[in-house]
Amino acid sequence: MTIKYLSTTALSKELNISSKEVFKLLSENELVSREETNWVLTEKGKAKGGIVKSHAKYGSYIAWNEEMKNDSIFSSLVSDSNLITSTALGKPFGISKFRINPILSELGLVQKSVKGWTVTSLGKLMGGKQFEYDKTGIPYVCWDRSILTKKSIISSFKEIQGESTTEVAGDQNGSKAEVGFREKFEAKHRSADGHYVRSRAEMLIDNWLYMSEIVHAYERKLPIEEDVYCDFYLPVGKVYIEFWGLENDARYNERKKKKLSIYEKYGFNLIEINDEDIQNLDDILPKRLLKFGIQTY
Repeated sequence: MTIKYLSTTALSKELNISSKEVFKLLSENELVSREETNWVLTEKGKAKGGIVKSHAKYGSYIAWNEEMKNDSIFSSLVSDSNLITSTALGKPFGISKFRINPILSELGLVQKSVKGWTVTSLGKLMGGKQFEYDKTGIPYVCWDRSILTKKSIISSFKEIQGESTTEVAGDQNGSKAEVGFREKFEAKHRSADGHYVRSRAEMLIDNWLYMSEIVHAYERKLPIEEDVYCDFYLPVGKVYIEFWGLENDARYNERKKKKLSIYEKYGFNLIEINDEDIQNLDDILPKRLLKFGIQTY
């Protein structure tokens, strides 16, 4: 059986703690010692599974049997064992480490930094915690394991992987009304990009976005636990668009009120369009989109 070795930096990433803290503990337990500016492996360290390896570019470095991450000397630092890396988050769903952060970004949970990734307000609500690599300062995000049980995450990941998901009408924050509305009004209007939408007004909005070369999704489920669907979602800018077309209907207005409270609760970027706006999309949408950094002309 091949033994896998981790550099001390790689070990620190596995533990979700800085390499500085790892070296401190290794030194306190006499597994390494400091000689001038270098760390040296001790005999005790060798007995623990440490070896010295060489790299053509970086020179010699200390590496550890991967089982070292479970050693009791780290128990005092790994106080939050529920945290997992983004890479570990993607594994149960068959999502590679290269795809997971872009997917989390599309869901609005993280955002790309100059280098690395930073957690968003929504990401924090989902259990995301911000860290940075000790040597480079590059930011990364770890997640509370509870995120693996959130139906919004499970559903989104399955959809992205091409797996079918079963829509369940819940009983929170107007989700029954949401599903009931979507069942009542059939999506039978075909827009220019092939989307089938539920009204002529939505078809005009969809066509406007398509002709403006703005990537958009129709009736995308919000990445939250409540069963709520937006009319349109723009990945660029993380913007949601809602068209309110039946404002003389009391039940519809109640549904609208509940949806707006959810948008406010999570701080989502929202553009609202009413009936009177439909004939003026060329004037209205460019201005409202620009507020979220989306330029159309």
